[in-house]
Amino acid sequence: MISQKIMQHSLRRSASSFGRTSVNYIAPVSLTHAKHIHASPIAQAARSSKPSDPNDLLRKQRLNRPVSPHISIYRPQITSVLSLLHRNTGLLLSGPFYLFFAAYAASPWLGWHIDSTSMAASFGILPVAAKVLLKTTAALPFTFHCINGVRHLVWDLGRGFSNKQVAKSGRTVIGLSISSALLLGFLWPSTASE
Repeated sequence: MISQKIMQHSLRRSASSFGRTSVNYIAPVSLTHAKHIHASPIAQAARSSKPSDPNDLLRKQRLNRPVSPHISIYRPQITSVLSLLHRNTGLLLSGPFYLFFAAYAASPWLGWHIDSTSMAASFGILPVAAKVLLKTTAALPFTFHCINGVRHLVWDLGRGFSNKQVAKSGRTVIGLSISSALLLGFLWPSTASE
């Protein structure tokens, strides 16, 4: 790297030391080739700048940047959507689960009433439509995560990796998840007295 800079520096000094008369000693072939060479300035002349100019210039440069078309041309596939949903349902189930059980464990010391009887009583006074909606909404991420987890376990066995099988198992997971969530949402507790 340093040798290149030294060579470049020495060539520039020798080129600047040539006078007008030294052109007469250069071979005619090099003169014909030199006519097509145009020198461009290395650095631009300094412009006067205002305090707001750098931000304006930066905004203008950002507007001229090329935008990659990967977002606009990408078509989501069932595998990518189900992978994203599997991870999100895992987070959606684990986060509130840990928060609820931490609150349940701390409730006797804090004076909160988060015991089973008070929760069952508060859920029991809700209208039927609200109960079904709440149960279905709570069951859907659970059933999807469980059924898609079984799909991943089948993949761990090395089965079902062809494109057709992956798409078919994805559609099966969606169908089974929705139907089992609806089934769990519409389940009624037995009303028989003991």
